[in-house]
Amino acid sequence: MRGTLVRATWQYDPALYAPPRYQRACSYDAFVPHTLETVPPVDLRLAGTVSAAEAAIRRLNADALPALRPLARLLLRTEAIASSKVEGMQVDARSLARAEARADLGQAIGSDTAEILANIDAMQLAVDEAAAVAILSSEDIVGIHRVLLAAAPNRAAIAGVVRSSQNWIGGNDYNPCGAAFVPPPAGEVGRLLGDLIEFVNDDSLPALAQAAYAHAQFETIHPFGDGNGRTGRALVQVILRRRGIAPAYVPPISVVLAAHRDRYIGGLTAFRDGREGEWLETFAVAAARSADLAVAYLEQVRALQARWREQAAAVVKRSDAAAWLLIDELPGHPVITTAVAAALTGRSKPQVQAAIDQLVAVGALEPLSSARRNRLWEAVGLLDLLAGLDASRPQR
Repeated sequence: MRGTLVRATWQYDPALYAPPRYQRACSYDAFVPHTLETVPPVDLRLAGTVSAAEAAIRRLNADALPALRPLARLLLRTEAIASSKVEGMQVDARSLARAEARADLGQAIGSDTAEILANIDAMQLAVDEAAAVAILSSEDIVGIHRVLLAAAPNRAAIAGVVRSSQNWIGGNDYNPCGAAFVPPPAGEVGRLLGDLIEFVNDDSLPALAQAAYAHAQFETIHPFGDGNGRTGRALVQVILRRRGIAPAYVPPISVVLAAHRDRYIGGLTAFRDGREGEWLETFAVAAARSADLAVAYLEQVRALQARWREQAAAVVKRSDAAAWLLIDELPGHPVITTAVAAALTGRSKPQVQAAIDQLVAVGALEPLSSARRNRLWEAVGLLDLLAGLDASRPQR
């Protein structure tokens, strides 16, 4: 076992709004993990699996040019959506894209949708800012969590706040007795987070092994009141970016983890039980699979863009027309407004509106309403490709 069980007592609380059986005092065991200096090196049996996974992520990033930035945002969105799905937050990609565009117009959106959009912002913060600092700090992780929970109903109490009380996973909502897992007591969190940060700033292990072990340890510490899983999966992308194997395109590992959630939870349990190699193998296979899925996905997206360009050539005659710029940007914004299109392309609103009309005429864009104000357009076929990004299907 990679840690120690600490026996504790949940105190009787007559003021607790709960059924009487949950108001009684009870005992539970909190798990205090060993520090990460004790993780074993990657053994020879797993070295090939880890190396192959890193190579798959590098292949994904091999042609990551600045002009392909919208494709990078598309993959980042995909990872953020899947990471939320692991936690049971079910909003499909089309509904999310439409809600994001409505939010750009200042319109109201649902709370779950707002939280997933915040997850995209947090993932962006993770890969752009936290991955760029010379030395990662606890404050960087807290910053990611603050953005992640920015739209949560109880954000004032928990967003960016390291917990000061006991939390737990599973069981009931009132006490940790009978929970599936009880993280370390709050008094241990600061010490363990400091050790985790030290581990992330040390490049002794292969990058993928470092990401796997850091993620498992973060989930074990469970340092926040909510959003630990999503923050921990953002940490994976921070490490892969910092170590240089994913400089532009994030491998959507959460797509695979969400499709095989029981295997994912079993791997984290194996890590805590001292079977680190079992967890590392699970993680490495998921990473390699996600990178291969992403390569195929991006090829499909590029083929779709090529078809749009071919269709548009019949009506767009100028080589510097806004329509060509808009086609480049659509993967990152599959549902778009005139204002966002203007900001992305650097063209005036009249020029952008003309481009939108041209792309509608050739079937590349579809209007989502007939209203004259606050209109939305969806890129035809783009969101349908997400259905093919299915990690639950057998790999050929």
